[in-house]
Amino acid sequence: MSAITNHWNKMKMLQRQLRAVLILFCCVQFHVQSCDEIEDVISRSQFPEGFLFGTGTSSYQIEGAYFEDGKGLSNWDAFSHTPGKIKKDENGDIADDHYHRYLEDIELMSSLGVNVYRFSISWARILPRGIYGDINPSGIMFYNKIIDNLLLRDFGYMEGTYAPGHCSPPFGNCNTGNSDVEPLIVMHNMLLSHAKAVELYRKHFQAKQGGTIGIVAFSFMYDPLRDEECDRQAVSRGLAFDIAWVLDPLVFGEYPPEMRSILGSKMPVFSPVEKSLIKGSLDFIGINHYGTLYAKDCSLSTCSLGADHPIAGFLERTATRDGIPIGDPTGVPDFFVVPRGMEKLVEYIKIRYRNMPMYITENGYSQPPKPDVTIHDLLQDFKRIDYHKAYLAALLRSIRKGADVRGYMIWSLLDNFEWTSGYDIRFGLYYVDRGTLERIPKLSVQWFSSFLNNSSHPNITEHLSKQHIESKDVRNVGFDFI
Repeated sequence: MSAITNHWNKMKMLQRQLRAVLILFCCVQFHVQSCDEIEDVISRSQFPEGFLFGTGTSSYQIEGAYFEDGKGLSNWDAFSHTPGKIKKDENGDIADDHYHRYLEDIELMSSLGVNVYRFSISWARILPRGIYGDINPSGIMFYNKIIDNLLLRDFGYMEGTYAPGHCSPPFGNCNTGNSDVEPLIVMHNMLLSHAKAVELYRKHFQAKQGGTIGIVAFSFMYDPLRDEECDRQAVSRGLAFDIAWVLDPLVFGEYPPEMRSILGSKMPVFSPVEKSLIKGSLDFIGINHYGTLYAKDCSLSTCSLGADHPIAGFLERTATRDGIPIGDPTGVPDFFVVPRGMEKLVEYIKIRYRNMPMYITENGYSQPPKPDVTIHDLLQDFKRIDYHKAYLAALLRSIRKGADVRGYMIWSLLDNFEWTSGYDIRFGLYYVDRGTLERIPKLSVQWFSSFLNNSSHPNITEHLSKQHIESKDVRNVGFDFI
């Protein structure tokens, strides 16, 4: 009887232990689900007060009016008219016709609820003959009208420039250029030009206008391809050649040591006067970031042609490891969806540059090319919504770790001319009908508007999908037309 009682007591104790384990397991499951839900319902209110949310565009990609009101021709005007250079031989002559529709586009942004707009200025519109001619008043007037209308709606705004380059084998086949040397010269002159512009702005305008001036750098994040020290060093070189090349001189007055150790005397040198001018010549850092790649060392390993050149940092950038991609593909071959890369890149910049104020000036998604794609497919952009939710969640984690990030700009407001890809690659929140140039909101417009107004809910994607299923007209799904 005693043995039976002891056995019964042991069984009861085991049941209690199992019950405790089950309760603990349920608690763990609940905690994990709660974390996922927090990520899913990320809202504007979770970001610091005064944080800026906006969209971005670029002059050549949206303006059109390529030869109107005294504008000169830019490099891209000439390049895009060279047969075979652009997919389908498309160009930016008309683009999204923003030059004539800028008020409509500002109204689109206002209806979204954004409070900052990052755009660029076409210097061919301001200085049609470069340094050899006069300023074009019509060009000045156009950008003044944009700024005035943004200020009427309490927008902040940012400006930037972009231009094409030369090349040489094995990096490409161009009519002219030296890819091993020219990038060093171009960057050097660009940094000095930036520093001079900052000096003039601070001396003559900053006190009166209260503006800030910075620079934008594009960068991937990198993971080591192999669990080896040489590939971890390749990651460091990749970041140095991507972002420190631009930022180190402006913050510290010197090019990054990772570059100088490889390029040696090929690196340009700042004179004492130039170093005094350039050091500290920025108030904030702008970051354009779209994805993460693997980095493989090429100083001790065999790599593809070009990766073994000093100008490439002796590293090979690749998207796959053992045939498996680092993340989901997008419409751009090197852009893979890896949200943790945003967090890691911001942390790198925070540490290297002593937590200088940062803005994410570009971050966006384009869907992979699809044969016979329909407007239905393009407007139902659930993956774009998922992309931005995931990257915003990663950015929020960085901010909670202390990173001084002050704004996030989606690329792009509109589908536009995406350089050599023409109009087939689409990053926009708004679809642009190439025949009529009508701006048609994608589902991401409603999501972003809900996010900005703190009205998004856990099942916003499911809710939008249900609206689509119940609607007979895809172009009226869940949108109030403007």
